[in-house]
Parts: sequence; C-alpha cells; structure tokens
Amino acid sequence: MKSLAYSRSHQTLYALHAFGPDHVRVFSVSEDGALSLRAERYSVNVGTRTDRIPTQAVLSPDGKFLLIDILFDARPATSPDGVTTLVVSNAPDPDGLVVFPVEASGGLGKPLFQDAGGAGPFYIAFLNGSSETFLNGTAVGDGLVMSRIDSAGQVSVDELVPIATGAGKPSELCWLAISPDNRFVFATNFGYGNISSYRIDDGKLAIAQDPACESVPGDGTFRAVNGLVSSGPSDNWLSPDGKHLYQIYGNASVLVGYAVHDDGSLTEHTKMTIPYNSPQGLAGF
Repeated sequence: MKSLAYSRSHQTLYALHAFGPDHVRVFSVSEDGALSLRAERYSVNVGTRTDRIPTQAVLSPDGKFLLIDILFDARPATSPDGVTTLVVSNAPDPDGLVVFPVEASGGLGKPLFQDAGGAGPFYIAFLNGSSETFLNGTAVGDGLVMSRIDSAGQVSVDELVPIATGAGKPSELCWLAISPDNRFVFATNFGYGNISSYRIDDGKLAIAQDPACESVPGDGTFRAVNGLVSSGPSDNWLSPDGKHLYQIYGNASVLVGYAVHDDGSLTEHTKMTIPYNSPQGLAGF
C-alpha cells in the first residue's frame, strides 16, 4: 500500500496500492471508526499500460475528486546483466495524473487520465484554503508544476519550474511542504540529499533558494537513480506556524530540524539519530 485518503463527508477511506490491477480499494468508516472493506476496485491502468505504479492519492479539499500520481508506466525490471529499466510516466504520454470523481455513495466515477505537467509525477499538495489550485512535484521532471482543477475534474497545468540539475539527472524531487501563508514551497530532492525552496507570487511559481540547505551526505553505499551517493531524504513536515521544517534522511540515520527564514533558506538547528533507512513519513500538529 502506498497512501491513504479519507473523505469525512462520505465516511470513506481510499487505500492506494502500488501494484494493481486493483490499485484503489475502498473502506466504509463507521461512527466508532471501524473499517468495512467494500467491493469496489479501481485501476489506474490505461490502454497498453497495464502495470502502472502509482505513488500517492489525494482528495481535493472539497471532497469532489480523488487525484492520483503515476510514477512508472511499467514495473521496474532488471536484466540478467544488472541493468534496470524504468518506464517513467507522463513522458511522452501526458496521462500521469488520474482524476476520479467522488460519487455520493463514496464510490468513484470514471477516471480522467490527464497531463501532470512533467515526467514522473510523485507528490500532490493543494494550496492552503484552496480546492482548485495544487502543486505537483515531478521526480524526473526535476521541478514543480502549479495546476488547477475545475468543477468537471479537468486539470490545467502551468509550465514546469525546474531546479538546477548540474549534479545529475534525475533529481528525484518528491515530497512537498507548503507554508501556511502559501508563500513558500519546500521540495525534498531524494537524489541530491537536500531541499529546494520555491516562492509563490501572484499565483506563479519561482525558485527561492536552490538548494535551500546544505546537502546531507549518505553512508557511502546507497546511490540514487542519477548515480550519486544519497542520504535518501524521504519526507518532510513544516510546523503549523511555518517556522520549522523537519526532514528525514533515512540513509544517513538522521532527522534534521531547520529554521525557516524569510528568503526561503533553511538553517539546521537540531539533529536526532534515527534507525538506519527505517522511518518513511512525518506528521505533526
């Protein structure tokens, strides 16, 4: 299982699985929190792409649509000589974002296969207070895309804003955290072992600090897709006041806390040892 999305209005939980064809399963949630598995099964496969690998499912804040990012159009395969083949989604076929309408019953309607705006869409985050505008982090597009969804579930995308990739491609830009005032977006670069920041001005994305902090070195054994030794940052969390950002570096065995500055830069102010390559997610309140 990759991620969960909960519809409070429908008392329904959606579970996303990396491997299909039953990529999405649905649970009813009772008043006391008990789960009941429903019969519905949904796939994100389309056309000849019959073994797609999704990464994340997110409900629009108004509960009308379930959005799913597809990272690969086929399961990664390794040949006998050790060469791994990755078939990245949304490149060239612009269908790496799947939008399911949410029905009154909590079931899902016919999926809309749409352009995510960049190769290897990985992470969706709606702006605070908006059910229309969201950001999509692209792991192989090496940047962020600002997108908007209308009342019919149709998505329009702005031009992708990439980070600097002189160190090698892909950057594997993945997880996002948006500041409470929607001024800054912090993007975790799995392949580089660091974080980049964007600013949002008049509804447009631009680079703020790239990188926003120093790279955290890995242990010397794990390499990202781009061949670099990576500390494998896997998730981040921004405090509700927007003053502190926390980042997991699983292949360096550390959780780092940063102070957030007005220019979008980050300064390390705390560090804790964590189990090697174990924690994969952060949440707080």
